[in-house]
Amino acid sequence: MPIENLGHEHEFEPQFGLPERLPQDEFIVWQGSPDVGALAASAFHIKKLVVYFILLIVACAWPALEAQADAMAVLQAIKWIAPLSLLGLASVWLLAYMTSRTTVYTLTNKRVVMRLGIVLTVTFNLPLKQIASSDVRLLESGFGDITLALQGSDRIAWVHLWPSVRPWRISKPEPTLRAISDVREVAVKLRDAWTQATGMAANATPSEQSVNTQANNLQVSLT
Repeated sequence: MPIENLGHEHEFEPQFGLPERLPQDEFIVWQGSPDVGALAASAFHIKKLVVYFILLIVACAWPALEAQADAMAVLQAIKWIAPLSLLGLASVWLLAYMTSRTTVYTLTNKRVVMRLGIVLTVTFNLPLKQIASSDVRLLESGFGDITLALQGSDRIAWVHLWPSVRPWRISKPEPTLRAISDVREVAVKLRDAWTQATGMAANATPSEQSVNTQANNLQVSLT
């Protein structure tokens, strides 16, 4: 069963997050979306941007502060950079919010379905038998990412997956369930579903090693 890209069908979804109703022998094990706060911090690096813009505002205000100018002079020095910084941060947060609202990850007993896209919505079907291994990255407050390494020659373009893709894996993109809650529990459900679908035992190995894409067993690495 190859990886399928079912194109633009969000407005015609017969079942939430899915391009078609599931067959009788298939059922949903888990379904979720990225948390907007965790996604903004991990994928869009909004915390780093906040620090950057604060430093930029301080740099613009520093000549007036160093000259011990009055408050009006300081405000005059940052009258452009401050609102532009707020606008930039608001734009990043809005992008994270829209991404969170339009992204749906679905795990069934046979596949992982990723519904992605804000304007042009596409759905990718990743059969569990095509998943070679998985890696879990823990974030704050129980959130985390689950990266899926795929077997075979099928590839999904990195730009089509972003931000639901492992960073910096451009030549062989690895689809990623980004900023999901209760990530440990979801990883266990994925492991169990993979074991049932493939008939092979999956290994849960806490390690900091990268995903081994040639593995025969599903490696759930907690980092």
